[in-house]
Amino acid sequence: MSKQFSDLGINEQLLKSLADLTISVPTDIQKKTIPILLKKKEDLVALAKTGTGKTAAFGLPLLQLIDTENKDVQALILAPTRELGQQIYVNLVSFATHNPDISIASVCGGIPIKPQIERLKEATQIVVATPGRLIDLVQRKAVNIKNIKYLILDEADEMVSALKKDLDVIAEEIPKSRRTLLFTATMPGTVKQLVQNYMSKHVVHIEADMAQMGHKGIDHQYVIVEPIEKLEVLLHFLNAKEGARGIIFCKTKAAVNKLAKKLAINKFSSGAIHGSLSQGIRDRIMGQFREGHIDILVATDLAARGIDVKETAFVVNYHLPDTYEAYVHRSGRTARAGAKGLSLSIIQKEELNDIPEFEKELGITFSEFQKQNAETREETNLVLWSKKIFKTKPDRTVSPETKEQIKTIFHHLTKEELIEKVLADHVKQNIK
Repeated sequence: MSKQFSDLGINEQLLKSLADLTISVPTDIQKKTIPILLKKKEDLVALAKTGTGKTAAFGLPLLQLIDTENKDVQALILAPTRELGQQIYVNLVSFATHNPDISIASVCGGIPIKPQIERLKEATQIVVATPGRLIDLVQRKAVNIKNIKYLILDEADEMVSALKKDLDVIAEEIPKSRRTLLFTATMPGTVKQLVQNYMSKHVVHIEADMAQMGHKGIDHQYVIVEPIEKLEVLLHFLNAKEGARGIIFCKTKAAVNKLAKKLAINKFSSGAIHGSLSQGIRDRIMGQFREGHIDILVATDLAARGIDVKETAFVVNYHLPDTYEAYVHRSGRTARAGAKGLSLSIIQKEELNDIPEFEKELGITFSEFQKQNAETREETNLVLWSKKIFKTKPDRTVSPETKEQIKTIFHHLTKEELIEKVLADHVKQNIK
């Protein structure tokens, strides 16, 4: 019989919230983490890939450990991006529905700071923050973190590479007697150094079952392309996935912008996010993606951190990532909450040697995605062209008189005859 949350030591109030959320069976990382956090005092390093339920793994015991009589900030949760911070905050609030005496605040960058300062004037026991914004608030004396008991570093492998200086500043502000909980999808040397720098000598190490560590349910595939056909192969893939939601990853902001424009020209429902966009624009595009108003998100690695959209059917590596860690985070955007998903890497011949290395390092298996042959590709191009025509807005600059003349010319043709003639003309133009 599978363990229930009650068996792990979760109290009645939190169990009610979990029941409201229809969460009944703990994941592997939750089974291993929750009892340790509730019953022991040591620091914790947890290796668990994205989509395995990490927020509940630290969030549930943390809510249970908060002293509701104490109105000081007792727990500080740091996330590398505002998107991830907001996701953690929303989850904690939902877990704390039946714990009205616990106050949680989200203070992440990219949005106005004044409302956050006003919010922090109220009693707050848990603060979810991005490091840069937290430092700003500390320097303005808007928040006091000198008495915290718990420091949680989520997605630490991203935190240490991008925000190390901020972490050094924060470490000076918080008590050395705190308990530090570090969650990471991978364990590169930089994270090991982070453990040495910020955590006690007595650290409990746990690792989620590999079967539940972000690879379960993901079909890893690659397709080999010539540089000239890369976009065309992507468009054909997206055409076959019409109506499904997916994320396309590029290495640079410039590449994201360029690809997003090409998708727009080809009438795909898409949006782009990267670090140079304002937080307002990023929030708007993320909202459109989350609510299903756009199907495709083109993103850089850091900008996509914290995206938790359960219906994301696929991710595409338009550029193969430089690190194994980046591949883990990218592919982990799909197959959320037990669903199935596809991670497709579009590579060139010289990159084929990288695939066995990714397989060995990550314990996964790739299969080759068969691109269309020339004949099928031409037929798919015609379908893409027809969709482009269908989604084209009418040209209001053409005079009514000219439109009437054109209507007269086509008047005696049936719809089928008109389609045949327009199609034949389009094919002839492409052959020239």
